[in-house]
Amino acid sequence: MRHSPTARTRPAVALTLAVLAVAALPACGASAAKGEEAPDVKLPPVGADWDYQIGGAYPPPKGVEIVARDRADDPASGLYNVCYVNTFQTQPDEKWPSRLLLHDAKGEVVGDPEWDGESVLDITTAAKREEAAERVGAWFESCADKGFDAVEPDNLDTFTRWPDLLTADQATAYASLLSKRAHELGLAIAQKNTGPLAARRAKTGLDFAVVEECGRYDECGEFAKPYQDRVVVVEYEDKGMAKACDGFGDRLSVVRRDVDVSTPDDDGYVREVC
Repeated sequence: MRHSPTARTRPAVALTLAVLAVAALPACGASAAKGEEAPDVKLPPVGADWDYQIGGAYPPPKGVEIVARDRADDPASGLYNVCYVNTFQTQPDEKWPSRLLLHDAKGEVVGDPEWDGESVLDITTAAKREEAAERVGAWFESCADKGFDAVEPDNLDTFTRWPDLLTADQATAYASLLSKRAHELGLAIAQKNTGPLAARRAKTGLDFAVVEECGRYDECGEFAKPYQDRVVVVEYEDKGMAKACDGFGDRLSVVRRDVDVSTPDDDGYVREVC
């Protein structure tokens, strides 16, 4: 389970922005692939108070309506619950076959330098994407069985960090498989960061967005428009929080957490709202 998400969430490079094709946005409801009806899933309320608890579950503060928690935890009773799942990289305690791990030009498995023990998944072929999505789909099913309303598939932005090995098209295709599986289970599915892919919402099938530090990096608008303000934001610094609140606090769900997303019994715990 992750404790400090911010290091893997940098904005995509400018080159990525230039190569992404803009897709049409569905008019209303949850998104779906072009030509298909929107899936019948429950979407998070717009602008509701929320809490980001992927570092450990605890009783939600008064007034909170949306909570995100790790898939190992249980959902919060009576609230809209988002299940965090690492889907584009492995967790240190997971065992994946070598054929599904990305290898560099030297044949070495590509590991995330910010996260010890995590490897990047190989989504470069349709067959590999299908196999990876099947494995991840089992975790989605566990989230649904526990009573979560949605899933938060993390590390969508791997193609921006290893552009010589992965592409936006591959990430889009894999995301669409994950969306299909989530919708089959009655789960909504979030876009995690990666602003350049928000314009591909009709292709990815993603329903809302979970965004880290869009205030700090002036990215909130990239998500607000295509997702019709159905965006939950977490900031980790004072300046970013101030910018997010000033620009979007009356539209989006914004919370400030400590970078370790710790629990209230920890000395470093921070939680603030606009």
